[in-house]
Amino acid sequence: MSDGISDWRLGWRLARRELRGGVRGLRIVLACLALGVASIAAVGTLRAAVEAGLAADGARLLGGDVAVANSRPFPPEARAWMEARGARVSEVVTMRAMAVAPSGDRTLVELKAVDSAYPLLGELAIDPPGPMGQGAGGNPPVVLDPLVVERLGLSPGAEVRIGEARFALRGGLVSEPDKVAGPAVLGPRAIIPLPALDAAGLIQPGSLVTYEIRAALPAGADAPGFVAALRTQPFADNGWRLRDASQGQPGVNRFLDQAASFLVLAGLTALLVGGIGVATGVRSWLEQRARTIATLRCLGAPAGAIFATYLLQVLGLALLGIAIGLVAGYALTWAGATALADALPVPPRLGLYPLPLLLAATYGLLTALAFALWPLGRARDIPGAALFREGVQPTAGARPRIGLLLANAAAVALLIGLVVATAERPLFALSFCAAALGTLALFRLAAAALQAVARRIPVRRRPSVRLGLANLHRPGAPTALMLVSLGIGLSTLAAIALIQGNLRQQITESLPDAAPSFYFIDIQSDQAGEFDRVAGAVPGVTEVRRVPSLRARISAVNGVPADQVQATEETRWALRGDRGLTYSATPPEGTRIVRGQWWAPDYRGEPLVSLDERLARGWNAGPGSTITVNVLGRDIPLRVTSTRDIEWRGLGLNFTMIASPGLLEAAPHTHIATVRGDPARDATLLRTVTDAFPNVTGIRVRDALDALAALLRRLGTALSSTAAVTLLSGLLVLAGAVAAGQRRRIRDAVVLKTLGATRSQIRRAWLVEFGLLGLVAGLVAAAVGTAASWGVTRFVMRADWTFLPGTLAGTIALCVVLTLAMGYAGTALALRAKAAPLLRNE
Repeated sequence: MSDGISDWRLGWRLARRELRGGVRGLRIVLACLALGVASIAAVGTLRAAVEAGLAADGARLLGGDVAVANSRPFPPEARAWMEARGARVSEVVTMRAMAVAPSGDRTLVELKAVDSAYPLLGELAIDPPGPMGQGAGGNPPVVLDPLVVERLGLSPGAEVRIGEARFALRGGLVSEPDKVAGPAVLGPRAIIPLPALDAAGLIQPGSLVTYEIRAALPAGADAPGFVAALRTQPFADNGWRLRDASQGQPGVNRFLDQAASFLVLAGLTALLVGGIGVATGVRSWLEQRARTIATLRCLGAPAGAIFATYLLQVLGLALLGIAIGLVAGYALTWAGATALADALPVPPRLGLYPLPLLLAATYGLLTALAFALWPLGRARDIPGAALFREGVQPTAGARPRIGLLLANAAAVALLIGLVVATAERPLFALSFCAAALGTLALFRLAAAALQAVARRIPVRRRPSVRLGLANLHRPGAPTALMLVSLGIGLSTLAAIALIQGNLRQQITESLPDAAPSFYFIDIQSDQAGEFDRVAGAVPGVTEVRRVPSLRARISAVNGVPADQVQATEETRWALRGDRGLTYSATPPEGTRIVRGQWWAPDYRGEPLVSLDERLARGWNAGPGSTITVNVLGRDIPLRVTSTRDIEWRGLGLNFTMIASPGLLEAAPHTHIATVRGDPARDATLLRTVTDAFPNVTGIRVRDALDALAALLRRLGTALSSTAAVTLLSGLLVLAGAVAAGQRRRIRDAVVLKTLGATRSQIRRAWLVEFGLLGLVAGLVAAAVGTAASWGVTRFVMRADWTFLPGTLAGTIALCVVLTLAMGYAGTALALRAKAAPLLRNE
């Protein structure tokens, strides 16, 4: 014990003295750790700031302390019960509709009808400022999103038709306190007074309408207790969705969790590449101190003291790099909050959040230990005489002793455990760790294969090519290090580029060819036949397809309440909120039954259902299972008879649940239709249908696809940014690897020039070396990126995957260019070295 303490004391004294000379040899360690820690700290802090903002403004986002949503009007008893307990109550109705200008131009809007108490919290900001008030000319007022105002060419006071009612434009909508910021894929907002909704004639039996009651409770009231008591009242409906302020925007929280998990994994990839930089920096730094270490060993310094000396220095520099990364990450949080201001639902509450900073620091420290212990332990146990020969004859098989190997393995295990334990999706995080380790091994094997091939290629007449190949397999060659450092970053870049390319291709190229021109919703049953005739008579229309549509909420699966079903992450969404439901005697065109069978065309027995195969597997359901749905407040058990593989990409009419005819035919419902036709006549089609049926809403598919494509572009920018961080880490490591071998490169250049080699021969030799390194790294990165993009696209995003050779060719070309640029820079510096000073020193 005393010897160990003495070793650490001596090591501390020696470490302090060496650090006084500066940290030049460990700058790469500082940079790599700082970059990885900064990215993780920034993501974690921004996530905490947004969550704090959501927690503080949850009631405002919800529209009150408590909100109840339903697909049917609420009984008067519900409002009376809330008001009797001191709550201020507001009613809101939302649906989709068409806004029509005096010119006849029209556009889809997300209509919100509000009462005089709206908003209970926050402020509805209008331009020009002021309350909604009364409309001009005796018409009720309407507030429109500025996009609608501009698209329809309106001015304040202009007449706007919505449904069968006429409104006067009050002004443009500046801000809506209870709306989560984000892209309105189906339509911008329109707000009207609640009493004017009946006159519009939009609400018909089965219409897609959401009714909400918001309640602002007295100070100190228990919102969860209020919700629990309301749920037990006799007038409460099983189809009601009750939330308090802590659940204000569960979708936003889920999105934040998933986005943050992905970004943290991207930061960990950068940190993984940075870890390789740590190993590179420590190895290079120890090589520079080889003579010092050898001298200390020959003078009798204990191996433990030498190990302590350099471990303390590495830990000190690692802590400094982590500190720099934490400060930089905290600063990036402010920049990120500013850049994402329009996409975030609430302003982030920026402040000091210790937990994400501590987590980022822990990641950095474990990474430093995981990658530094091996080279440190190797230097500890190599005899002094061997260190003098290390530059030209590395000690074969030198490995750290068993204790250090166990410590190294423990650091790796703790790092993997931390990644999995803190991930939103542990299985995905574990897969990420396994893939990262497998990728490291793959690049190491590729390096060994490249060295073996370079060693066996017979080249006799071209000295520069022979020398370049020899540089790949000579003793101490950094071939493996360079392949790994650059390859992982480029693998990430290739995977993200392929994922983006696949999504872009499906959304902007494949879909429009097969997609219908319009969806029309809220077609009443007594309008169905006339709708088919009117829409089919429009010139250019080639197909009209129509199916019945009901709104249903899944309340139980095999008797288990929906909120308690052990569903997979990819299928849990379908158990929340309302789902579309239809009925049909025969399978839709193109249906592929996976399990079970369809019912007979004349079936009229107990209600049956055909379920989407992906949902069935995610819920552990299948033929024979029971899905209980709530339709208009009534629970209806549906027995599953088949599961279907649904092709959503064509955007045709399809439903996750298709029931048998019979019971559901008697329920009030509407119809939904798709119309295909000449895109040049879209405006005529929309005008003809909505003039004939003011309650029917038309959704132009091209507009939705354009909005989705714009969202994809923003997502692609974010993904590319995360890939750039990883690639930057790889470039730092590559630069470090080149710098680490620069002393040897200079010596080789001097010797070669002294022996008569020309500058062009030396330059060509090193370009051969780096060109082959870049080509092999690019090929392996392309393969890894392809496999990763296929897995993410097929199993995470549940989309089709297409091979994109152009994208991969760009990745390989980028890899070759980067390695040649780094190699040329190192070669140019080496060729400038004067021979005389180096030869005299030798």
